Amino acid sequence: MALSIRDVRPHELDSILALNNAAGSTILPLDAAGLRALYEQASYFRVAEVDGHIAGFLIAMREDADYDSPNFRWFCEHYPQFVYIDRIVVAKPYRGLGLGRVFYADATSYAETHVPLLACEVFLEPRDDVSLLFHGTYGFQEVGQQTMPSNGRRVALLAKPLCSFEFVRDTYLNGPTGRLPELPWLGERTRVTAPRGACAAGGA
Repeated sequence: MALSIRDVRPHELDSILALNNAAGSTILPLDAAGLRALYEQASYFRVAEVDGHIAGFLIAMREDADYDSPNFRWFCEHYPQFVYIDRIVVAKPYRGLGLGRVFYADATSYAETHVPLLACEVFLEPRDDVSLLFHGTYGFQEVGQQTMPSNGRRVALLAKPLCSFEFVRDTYLNGPTGRLPELPWLGERTRVTAPRGACAAGGA
């Protein structure tokens, strides 16, 4: 099996939309405009390609994204800097191969060089024990709950502190150069539209 994790390409959005809307009740459906908005604002939007076929994707946002998701806004109100995993989908033929952990390892590698926290949510209604267990074994902890106004479904808001960020911040971001080394794997995805600016945050 030949596997690669890479940035999504614009012509692949139709395939991503089909994957998203076939994922089931644990993933909120999208229309083409909604997916395009995510594409424009995401700081991380990568696909898993297996033997030349798109097997899944993960979309994540920085805290300055222009995104009105109530769960994203909850994290904006509680944390000044974070990467928020909006959704991860693995196509049915490729489930059970560990692609979820591959995606999360890659997303963590991106996040820990930019922010101190990785965030997401998991549905509690209906309860998604597989996802709760996955996130718990990956170091996430529940930091809150809320009911989504659009559908009345309750979610657990999860966060994972990224201990490596302190070293990155002190050595590079606040160091003599004020930036990360110029290496391809450290590059920030160029967003199609400008970010909104840092969202107001309260105490964690």
